[in-house]
Amino acid sequence: MRLPHRPKQQMKQLLQEEEALYLTREGIEKLRRRLKHIAEVELPQAIEDVQRTGEFGDFSENAEYQEAKGRMRRLRNQETSITEKLKVAIEIQPSLTQSGLVHMGSKVVLNIQGRGEKMFHIVGPEETDPLKGRLSFKSPLGARLMGRSVGEEVCVQSPAGEVVYRIISIE
Repeated sequence: MRLPHRPKQQMKQLLQEEEALYLTREGIEKLRRRLKHIAEVELPQAIEDVQRTGEFGDFSENAEYQEAKGRMRRLRNQETSITEKLKVAIEIQPSLTQSGLVHMGSKVVLNIQGRGEKMFHIVGPEETDPLKGRLSFKSPLGARLMGRSVGEEVCVQSPAGEVVYRIISIE
């Protein structure tokens, strides 16, 4: 006997197996906006498309109907995924007790081996985007920066060799 497919239970199990989901306030708001857009705009349109294409007749050979059903299924899965993420999300807040040290939520300005300065915002893995200066606290550089203070140096191995970063400032 085959058990029914339950995306919500699968997502809950995946999230429980992993650590907490750390997100910035902006990240949480972005998920909430996406969830609202799915519920108010995309899903009603997908339901309407399923109804409209279902009127064309024979479901087994109706490509438009199959596509509309697939789109609706993907939107429902996204809705479930985002809802479950929001349930377990922990907002990254600047900590007053760790002022002067790098922690999640910190904005750190680094001097990269004398080649210039770059600012990084330390975030959770879900929001990582190195090109926009958003660095995961689990990444090699992010992990080395955690708990460090201004003036300290960290070395990170890269494909081009070892790179030395000096902490210039922490916000």
